[in-house]
Amino acid sequence: MNDTILVTGATGALGRPLVERLAAQGARVRAVTRTATSGNLPAGVEVVEGDPTRPGALDAYLDGVTAVFLHPRAIGDAAADLLARARERGASRVVALSDMNADDPLDQQPSRFRGDRNKEAEAAAAESGLEWTSLRASSFAGNALQAWAAQIRAGDVVRYVHAGFQEVPIDERDLVEAAARALLGDARGILELTGPESLTHAGMVAAIGAAIGRPLRFEEIPPEAAERHLTANGLPEPFVHALLARYARHAEHPQHPVTPDLEKTLGRPGRTFAAWAADHAAAFAGNEGPVAVRPGRVRPARRAATSRPAGRWRSRCAASRPGIRAGSAGPA
Repeated sequence: MNDTILVTGATGALGRPLVERLAAQGARVRAVTRTATSGNLPAGVEVVEGDPTRPGALDAYLDGVTAVFLHPRAIGDAAADLLARARERGASRVVALSDMNADDPLDQQPSRFRGDRNKEAEAAAAESGLEWTSLRASSFAGNALQAWAAQIRAGDVVRYVHAGFQEVPIDERDLVEAAARALLGDARGILELTGPESLTHAGMVAAIGAAIGRPLRFEEIPPEAAERHLTANGLPEPFVHALLARYARHAEHPQHPVTPDLEKTLGRPGRTFAAWAADHAAAFAGNEGPVAVRPGRVRPARRAATSRPAGRWRSRCAASRPGIRAGSAGPA
């Protein structure tokens, strides 16, 4: 394999497993990190110390790069500059991580208040002159760990807002596989990647209860109480306000339906939330040690009533809590 991939956000919750997968598939990987540490990355990975928001600092590492992975939080507002420099040095392909809500008004994108620049990363990819793919991801299944694991370890009641709010959670491992395929294969334009089923907050909690063999109860709390709790735990107020406003806007009408893009990309159904919960049961059940994630068994999933057509080309133009970011690269 002659591919050399530059990965921004390489030591994050999504970037690290992407680097590992690409390396395992035989690609040469240049992993961009702001600190001079390998971060326990695989042997053979070239660790690049540099700030991706200052692309000039990465010039020496762009020679020979065939593809670039844009992480919308790591790259900030510098995506277009980085891609122009990469193209000048021979890169031919870019994959941008984005979000299902990338077309929403900017003040209605919660993760933007934590640094994500989904719209800008996607637009930079589309306008770069490179073969491009944008991965518009739904909310991450792993958000549930940060949102609810502590409450579940402490008891059988989960207190959160909007029990009936619907998510279409995607297993991050499936998103990593889709990203690797796009980096090593053909450009796909915009892909809208969701999990295989729509679940309410209460339904997600019930699935976790089934995974740990303990019935759990969802107790809905008012937005004011949730705001106090979230800000007390260190989340910025603008982000919390945008998040709660998102819940209110879509409390009765799902924001995103299940799409077929993930299955078309992977050639198999995505992992269900129940399968993800089973793989992470130890983290919810009170095992304080590191969670050993076993390969998830892929199960056919119940389809939602509505769906969108497969990913399509468009000429223009997301580690967090359920709904705390509507599917993008890390904590929203």
